[in-house]
Amino acid sequence: MSAAEHTPPAAPIPSEVGEGLKAAFRTHPAGVAIITAAGPDGPVGLTASSVSSVSVDPAAIVFSVTRATGSAGAILAAGSFVVHLVDDEHSALAQAFAISGSERFTPEQGWETLPTGEPHLPGARVALRGRPIQTVPVGASTVVIAEVLEVLHGSPGRPVVYLDRRFHPLTHETDH
Repeated sequence: MSAAEHTPPAAPIPSEVGEGLKAAFRTHPAGVAIITAAGPDGPVGLTASSVSSVSVDPAAIVFSVTRATGSAGAILAAGSFVVHLVDDEHSALAQAFAISGSERFTPEQGWETLPTGEPHLPGARVALRGRPIQTVPVGASTVVIAEVLEVLHGSPGRPVVYLDRRFHPLTHETDH
């Protein structure tokens, strides 16, 4: 193996187009998810707003993570993970999982461990247990395409979106 294969990607260099892209997506709402896995040193997790469905046959989702270190690196190395689609009641938890070094997986947060070993938040609206089927490096990020192995239903709540660097609850009409 060459030295280049062991060197992590360089930090992105800001460009006018890149900064414009960030500004554009700051005003584009995105769903909020907490992705967890069993890492070699214990449970790991992070908050993502890049989760989307790809296919129903086979059942597949896609998300991206920045960097291949810390929680993101452990999730990329894991054989399986859980993508929790969270509601407004989990905004503080999503914020904690978005900040390196914050408190995670405490008993007060309500985490359990699935029989397959991944951390699971039973209070999340829905959790998708999956396994990576393909990863694609793009600059300092990695796109993960994952097969959904199991859908775990929790408690429905008020949906939350990430917009302009903050979490925002949405009203949700149950009667149509």
